[in-house]
Amino acid sequence: MENTAEIKKKRVLSMIQPTGVFTLGNYLGALKNFVALQDDYECVYALADLHAITVRQEPAAFRKNTLSAYAMMLALGIDPEKSIFFIQSQVPEHAQLAWILNCYTQFGELSRMTQFKDKSEKHADNVNAGLFTYPCLMAADILLYNADYVPVGADQKQHLELARNVAERFNGLYSPTFVVPEGLIPKTGARIMSLQDPTKKMSKSDDNTASFITMLDTPDQIMKKFKRAVTDSEACVRYAEGKDGINNLMGIYSCITGKSYGEIEREFDGRGYGDFKTAVGEAVVGELAPIQARYNEFVKDKAYLEKCYSEAAPRAEAIARRTLQKAMRKVGYLPPIR
Repeated sequence: MENTAEIKKKRVLSMIQPTGVFTLGNYLGALKNFVALQDDYECVYALADLHAITVRQEPAAFRKNTLSAYAMMLALGIDPEKSIFFIQSQVPEHAQLAWILNCYTQFGELSRMTQFKDKSEKHADNVNAGLFTYPCLMAADILLYNADYVPVGADQKQHLELARNVAERFNGLYSPTFVVPEGLIPKTGARIMSLQDPTKKMSKSDDNTASFITMLDTPDQIMKKFKRAVTDSEACVRYAEGKDGINNLMGIYSCITGKSYGEIEREFDGRGYGDFKTAVGEAVVGELAPIQARYNEFVKDKAYLEKCYSEAAPRAEAIARRTLQKAMRKVGYLPPIR
């Protein structure tokens, strides 16, 4: 007899901070892949607004940015019917489990986190305890949902490794409690670099606004930024060591068009950088236009946004509460009264 039972999908967990407008680097490096994962995995996505306050936020702007980020994720194609897409602060179990995991994470482990060192230098006037311990909150985010996989870029591997270590330590002390997650390397995506300094990752915190493309830049802004992008003096479109600017533009063009580097080299054989920059800019404009149109619809519909995140939070909390209560029972806490 044919087995018609549905095979349970593996669960993927990923979160992104809602601080300001997403960049093209965020989109091509991670967010575009979030959408693709929905077909093959059970996806749990969230806006990591608890993480955001390690850096001071202006309250009204913070609320606006959170709604804007939620609308943008929907515009990109995150489907509230397929995935759980919630706002982190609306599920209190994240903060509760983070405290427990603080007590199972060693000071030395946290002090080795490279992002703590980097952010401490960047925000030297506000080196707060949250900045130091936020990898424990990140571990709680992952472990609450028994995630099988966590999509990771190069800058997040260290945090995932810490989450795995803490989970294994807790499981070893008590008994299996948390699923130990694996990193998921995206099939598509790239590390998108600054258009003005292609040795650095594209970042919206860059003082030079010509160095990054935001998801809401106008076509004119996008074209101007690509035309000003740093290249080299060779005037030959090819991928090679020492050609950081052209390599970056080829990566962007490849992600959007699906063309291989070899195909791109053949397409622009004998043509100058001006033609290539224009083609990359036009490809990005074409990719972002429908996303921007959907975003503009969603961001104006506050009632719809509220409906989506209000329905998502209880779904997320139902999973998170079971995991938290199991961990609390193992530690020795009395049963919850609610």
